Amino acid sequence: MSRKRDLIHPRDEIMRAMERIYRYRMTTTSGGNLSIRDEAGDLWITPARVDKGSLRREDIVHVRADGTVDGPHPPSSELPFHRAIYEARPDARGIVHAHPVALVAFSICRRTPDTRLLPQARQICGEAGFAPYALPGSQALGANIAQTFAAGSDCVVLENHGVVTAGSNLQEAFERFETLEFTAKTIIKASLLGEVRYLDDEQAGRRPQPSASTKSPALFQPGAATSREKELRRQLCEFVRRSYQQRLMISTEGAFSARLDDDSFLITPHRVDRNMLDPDAIVLIHKGATEEGKVPSSAVRNHEAIYQSHPKIHSVVNAYPVNATAFSVTTTTLDPRTIPESYIFLRDVHRIPYGVQQGDGRELARLTSLRDPVLIFENDGVQVCGSSVLDAFDRLEVLESTAEAMINGFALNKGTIHRMPDAVISELNQAFGLE
Repeated sequence: MSRKRDLIHPRDEIMRAMERIYRYRMTTTSGGNLSIRDEAGDLWITPARVDKGSLRREDIVHVRADGTVDGPHPPSSELPFHRAIYEARPDARGIVHAHPVALVAFSICRRTPDTRLLPQARQICGEAGFAPYALPGSQALGANIAQTFAAGSDCVVLENHGVVTAGSNLQEAFERFETLEFTAKTIIKASLLGEVRYLDDEQAGRRPQPSASTKSPALFQPGAATSREKELRRQLCEFVRRSYQQRLMISTEGAFSARLDDDSFLITPHRVDRNMLDPDAIVLIHKGATEEGKVPSSAVRNHEAIYQSHPKIHSVVNAYPVNATAFSVTTTTLDPRTIPESYIFLRDVHRIPYGVQQGDGRELARLTSLRDPVLIFENDGVQVCGSSVLDAFDRLEVLESTAEAMINGFALNKGTIHRMPDAVISELNQAFGLE
């Protein structure tokens, strides 16, 4: 953990996490609670009956190890199960509990999301557990939840209630919470398209192989940044944050890069919260060497191969928008022939077999082009390229809007939508010079 994170007070860390959970409608004004166990064994927890949308740092309750309480409000009524989890899991230092709608849907169906949907989901969340119902705030509920955590789960769906996640710190617990809700949403959306495809255990457990620059890195110390480099770093941070805020990425997943010159490009770092990037965190790659002291996204070798093969491509993004990702876990085709804008921006969307993106990048570069700028990776989100950072982001937004409209159309019209006919496509190709 970096020193910057060490210096964040528990009150502020809880405030920041709850603000994100509430802003993205993953809980309600009265629902959910967060806690941190500090180095002294004290707990810091959200208060009972205080509006989550206007929570202040002084509202956070300090519960000492001896049981005494400091704060203007009583602690959350769910304090018993927080204590029970910490007792069952000495490694846990942060807990998130809330009622996000997709996971609540699973909870009322007595199901857990299968995290083998995406490799990242399995690696971040593990296999989700399930705790049977007990009265909220009761010792019985605490015992049910703690037992499931003690068995090794890091994420637990609560019957007819919601979800609880734990981590070595609150950030890790939040990442698991957000990733599990994303997985649940994707499964629900994909179920409207057809049979959902899951990875096998070996595929789900396979981590992307480190690139040459991360396995035995060639490092370099860059000189003074040019104005162009500074601008591209700013743009990447701005559009990564916007991608997160538009729910096109989650906090731990998604890569964005931009070509700097024929020999260099900039790319997002590995496993840094996508909502909190600053320009200094962006990683410079020059002639295959990595900026000293930084670890680039695991997608770095793919982006490098694409830039080497396609001089007109100036930006590449890997993302996990929930509706487009739903197409990636089914066999249903995402066909942009829905409205003119979708076809003009996206052209033909090609599906890439699982595993190609984990190769050395050359095969993926061969399949990538500006003519058809969108690729869907089976069970691994999407790739979009563009002539600029803005162009790539714009296409990503259009892709997700198109995917959502198609899913809604299938639901509205019993699996049938009316695509634009070939004559309309020919007219668009001629009018906009797309051929």
